[in-house]
Order: sequence, then structure tokens, then C-alpha cells
Amino acid sequence: QVQLVQSGGGSVQSGGSLRLSCAASGYTYAEYCMAWFRQAPGKEREGVAFIGIDGSTTYADSVKGRFTLSRDNAKNTLYLQMNSLKPGDTAMYYCARCRPWLRRPTFNLDHYNYWGQGTQVTVSS
Repeated sequence: QVQLVQSGGGSVQSGGSLRLSCAASGYTYAEYCMAWFRQAPGKEREGVAFIGIDGSTTYADSVKGRFTLSRDNAKNTLYLQMNSLKPGDTAMYYCARCRPWLRRPTFNLDHYNYWGQGTQVTVSS
């Protein structure tokens, strides 16, 4: 069965860095696009970064220039490098796998059908 297992995250001061990982199994990883989302308390889940099967990336405006999304198809793993973190980045972060037919960047939640367990990122000022 499809599994997405997240690691990384934690607490850091403003301006610090963290890296999130998402290890995929149960399907042919290289054939699917992936994305990271986040959800802060009391807020809706929002898209952070998207990566296509060709490695092309799309970022939310709020993280452009600070976050870098990459994928290692040999290790079936997705990475989110987060630099210059701000208190506003505090949230639970989730990796997600696209539905099979999705080929263009989108942060529409309905276009993702598998999710990681979530990992907390807390940025203090």
C-alpha cells in the first residue's frame, strides 16, 4: 500500500533552518508529482511547494526564495529545505502525492490522495 513517512521538523529560532523529508513506498515514486502543505492552528491547509515528475518546482509566494523542494527518485524521498524561517511558518507540515492524472502545478487539496502523517515546525521570534 502507498505510504508517505515524514521526518525532520522541530523547533528553531527565527532565521534558522530545517529540513523535512518524506519517504515514499508502495508505488512507482518517479511517476507522480508531489507537494508539501502546511496547516496552522485555526487555519486552512495551504500549499507550500509542488514538484513535478520532471523536477520542476512551484512555490507559494510566502516561501519563495526561502524554501527549496527537491526529490531523489533513487531514494524515493522528497525533501523540503526551509531557510530564513519566520514565526509565520509555524505549522504542521504534510507531504502529499498527486492523483495519477495530475501533471500541472496545483495546491488544490482534491488533487492529492495520499498524505504523510504530518510533522510540526515551530519558529520562535
